[in-house]
Order: sequence, then C-alpha cells, then structure tokens
Amino acid sequence: MKIAIATKHFKEVGGHIGKSLHWLLYDLTEHHSTRLLPAPERITLRRDQIFHVFEDDRPHPLDGVDIMVGASAGEGFMRHMRKRGAQVMLTSEKDPTMAVTRIMAGEALPGPGFDITTSLCKVRDLFSKH
Repeated sequence: MKIAIATKHFKEVGGHIGKSLHWLLYDLTEHHSTRLLPAPERITLRRDQIFHVFEDDRPHPLDGVDIMVGASAGEGFMRHMRKRGAQVMLTSEKDPTMAVTRIMAGEALPGPGFDITTSLCKVRDLFSKH
C-alpha cells in the first residue's frame, strides 16, 4: 500500500490537496506492524504537476498511490482520484506520521475542519471535466 500525504513544506498535513506542491510518500508494501514506519519519500511537484492543472496526459509522480491524505479537497477532485485508483481521506490531523499510523491501525482520522477553499472548489466542480 502507498499513502501520499499532502504537506506544508513536508512538516505538517497540508491544506488543499489539489494545490499541494509538497508530498510525503509512504511505501508500505513491505511494512509489518511490528516495525517502525519507513521513512517517507519527499516529492515536490512541478507547477504543471499540481492536480488542479495536471491534464492526465502523461505519467504523474504520484501514480500508483492507494490513499491520499490532506485537509481539504473538492468532490470533483475526489471523483477524479477514484478514477485514478486512489482514495482521498480528509483530516484535521496535522502530524503526517500520526495520520499514517492511524490509517495502518484501521482507526478513523479526525474529520476535516472548515476550509473556505472547499467551498470554492464546489463552484469549480460545477464546470470541471471530472
């Protein structure tokens, strides 16, 4: 399983997933619950790879991710990621390691807080191709 966490400069879980540049990618394919989490790979997207502008016309650095975590995302983005094979999970959890630990333990993440960009995304989704 691969989990990608949208971050603010790799330090805490980031806000709007579709606009996130910095990601922590946890490859848990070989992970066992008796071990510590492996160190995540740091991924910095180029501006043309940010999901809000990415056209799906070429491979993406986060292809193959099973779960994406962030603080907010629009419904159109979530549908689009499901088509790409990734589940989107929204949370108010700030610690990326804690978010991954909770997911691996089968625990629910704390729900997302209010984010005005989610409201703006609802309007954008009305005109989205996704």
